[in-house]
This record gives sequence, C-alpha cells and structure tokens, in this order.
Amino acid sequence: MIAPDEQPEPPPVHALQADLIAVLVAVSSGAPRVMTLEGGRALPSGPFELGHRSLQSGLRAWVERQTHHPLGYVEQLYTFADKDRGGEGGARTISISYLGLTREMSGGEGGWRSWYEYFPWEDHRAGVPPVIGGLVAPALAGWSAAAPSIAERDRRRQRAITAFGLDDQPWNEEMTLQRYELLYEAGLVPEARRTATAADKTVPGTAMMGDHRRILATGVARLRAKIKYRPVVFELMPDTFTLLQLQRCVEALAGRTVHKQNFRRLMEQQELVEETGELTSEGIGRPAKLFRFRHAVLAERAFAGTKLPLARP
Repeated sequence: MIAPDEQPEPPPVHALQADLIAVLVAVSSGAPRVMTLEGGRALPSGPFELGHRSLQSGLRAWVERQTHHPLGYVEQLYTFADKDRGGEGGARTISISYLGLTREMSGGEGGWRSWYEYFPWEDHRAGVPPVIGGLVAPALAGWSAAAPSIAERDRRRQRAITAFGLDDQPWNEEMTLQRYELLYEAGLVPEARRTATAADKTVPGTAMMGDHRRILATGVARLRAKIKYRPVVFELMPDTFTLLQLQRCVEALAGRTVHKQNFRRLMEQQELVEETGELTSEGIGRPAKLFRFRHAVLAERAFAGTKLPLARP
C-alpha cells in the first residue's frame, strides 16, 4: 500500500502541437507564385484548435484570417512529424500540409512570391539554370568526396546525378522534394544549420522558417505530377483564356517548355476546352481565339490519364 505522501509522480506531459500549413499557388505573368507571410519566410499556417470543425476547416480559417484570401480547391499534401525538423521552440510539432490552387488577387496581408525564388535550380524553361553547373554540382561533388566510405561516396554521387540530371542524365521535374532534401542533407541550404553541421557555403534560394521550404517543395512536386493526369490547371486560369495562355501556365508550373503543336493537339483530343466564339488580341499580331474549360468533360475525365508533351533537351 502506498502512503499518501508517497504517491507516484504523474507521467510527464510532452508538448505536442499540430500545425496546419497551406501551400497556396497561383500563376500570373508567367510565374508560379505562392502565398507567403513574414517577408516571404513563411507559408500561411496556424495551430489546429479544438474549435475547428475539421483539419481543412481550420486551415481555411487560418489562411483567410492571415491573408484575407478565400480558399477554393484544396487537397491534403503530407504530414510531417520528424523529431529533428521544423521545431524552433522546443515543442514537438506535427505539420499537416495542404495544397491550394487559386487565381492571384491583389490586396490582402500576404505576399505572392515566385516559387523559383526558393528553388532557382527548378526553372528550366530557358535551359539548364547556371546555378546547377556553377554551384550545385561542385558543392555536391565535394560532399560526395567527403563521404566516410567508398560505398557511401558512390551512393551520394549517384543520388546527385539522378536528382539534378548530371552527366547527361535526364532532368525529372517531379523530383523537387528529393533535390531539396539532398541539398539539406549535404548542408547546402541555410535551414540545415539549425540541426546539422552546414557547409561553409550554401546555394542560392530564399530560406524559410521551420520546415516550410520542405513543405513548399512537396507542394511543387505534387502539382507538377498532378497536372499531367488531372485537369487541375484550370483552377489557376481565368474564366476565358487563349491556348497560349494555358500553355504558358503549364510551362510555368512544370519549369519546362512544351511542344506547342502537340499541346494544342492534346487539348483537342482530350476535349477539355471549348471555344467561346470570341477573340482577343495578345499584343502585336492576329487576334486569338478565347476558350473556356468544359465542366462536364472535367467531371468525366477526373481520373483519365493525360501526359503533357514536355520538351526534352
């Protein structure tokens, strides 16, 4: 029998918080943009509270409160709970991330930033970015050479080749997260300084608080894969648009150019758009036909495969 003054200690209370984080994407002026806060250092986010009806309703409440921007299309991305990533206050944080698509609007307290400010090595529309050959490849070569064993050195080197399309290997635009994680592991991004020994120099790209840039990379990778088999790109377009505007939107997201004629042929074959009967002038040149997406076809083809004709070098 335990005496009253010898009661066992209560179990320790562990600090645990669930954060709801939004990767809210729009496309304007040929750039994929993401809604940010705190001078571009953070994504809209907030803790899940008991008063929230659901995780998604909590996310919508935080985004609209912080940015005054209503959320439309939203899907859950991933849940991060790494013990050594993202925590800046000592508490264990579970990050529940979502991808949202919208049309960029002026106003609000947030700031739209091109996602290529965070990942300058991801934009291949004008060819291979100089940062890869000038900084990324040499830095990863040095990291590989510093491996503790020959096997590890070869493994690191192969990962770098595959992720960044080195040694004439093809560039895979969907590996955005793998590339960021590789740079993090190699200590080549500022975020690595919080949990590991970072390299003397880091590669260009705006750093973010906590694990927000990792979450942004996850959103970029998800959307790049998704536009190839689901017509979600129309969530980013105005009600009417030209085929060139639609093509430029796809290229902005993919970070790659597409074959113009093949792209137009694909739109016709998939019957995703229809003419409005109106014309618009895109600057100098002939007026262009205006199109709109067909809601019925989008519903019918929600799970149909569509491989975009991305141009290969």
